[in-house]
Amino acid sequence: MMNPSTQRLFAYACLAASMSLTGSYVALSKPLVAALPVFLLAWMRFGIAAIAMLPWLRKPPDEAPMTARTRVLLFLESFLGNFLFSICMLFGVSMTTAVSAGVVMASIPAVIALMSWAFLRERIGARMWAAAGCAVLGLALLAFTRAGPAASGPAASGPADGGTPWLGNLLVFCAVLCEGFYAVIGKKLTGSLTPRRISALINLWGFTLMTPFGLYYAIDFDFRSVTAPTWLLLVFYALAASMGTVWLWMTGARHLPAAQGGIFTVMLPISAALVGVLALGETLSALQMLAFAVALLGIVLTWNHRPAP
Repeated sequence: MMNPSTQRLFAYACLAASMSLTGSYVALSKPLVAALPVFLLAWMRFGIAAIAMLPWLRKPPDEAPMTARTRVLLFLESFLGNFLFSICMLFGVSMTTAVSAGVVMASIPAVIALMSWAFLRERIGARMWAAAGCAVLGLALLAFTRAGPAASGPAASGPADGGTPWLGNLLVFCAVLCEGFYAVIGKKLTGSLTPRRISALINLWGFTLMTPFGLYYAIDFDFRSVTAPTWLLLVFYALAASMGTVWLWMTGARHLPAAQGGIFTVMLPISAALVGVLALGETLSALQMLAFAVALLGIVLTWNHRPAP
């Protein structure tokens, strides 16, 4: 049994790893949406993960029977955090850049803090509001970078294929709202189910919801056009999005208030932007790096935080 300090550090590590992994697959989904229709991609993601997570569906002997409320929460967790999040994020990143998506996703901590205050009645102390404010300030700095005359490169000009950056960013923000509900509902679920069971059940719901759309696009799609590296990237995307990130997040969320855990979502836009720069050839300006540093300050402010009395 871990002592409280070690348990808190373990929770921090799980949440940071979950969001870093999420950011990496959000950025790497750009080449996937270029090769596969969005709904087909999402359906195959849930299907691959469902096969991998079959052992996780088994009910532990000491787990109490699920109540009707828990079943509703599981559906909402999947509908908002898996189904709608995947649609909004995949369509969004197809219209904008990974760095731009990182800009918008820097607002996640503030959104989760507000939702945990509104729906979970968590008391938010001054340090938590300051941490959320760091995320918002980072978002403002990055938005100014895109709007300013000195902005250049893919981060400033949008997708090279002539997409619609403003619509892509709006869809990414809708995904941010979905992520907020995901964090709040997930905190509720960790009180009655294990992280593995939650991961497997919400993925199964996601697969069920996406099946009609996936089958529709699969009928006429030429699967021979997909290259071997793209298939490998799809497998990584499926396992990371449905297994790794969900399990890590639910494991860490059990030990922290939702608002405090939400601050660690700043790792999502940071990792998305870094992958965009390092793997996709996008640019990152000095002001954008400053914005990410400000967002990281939010994590420092959460260290050893106690809920407000």
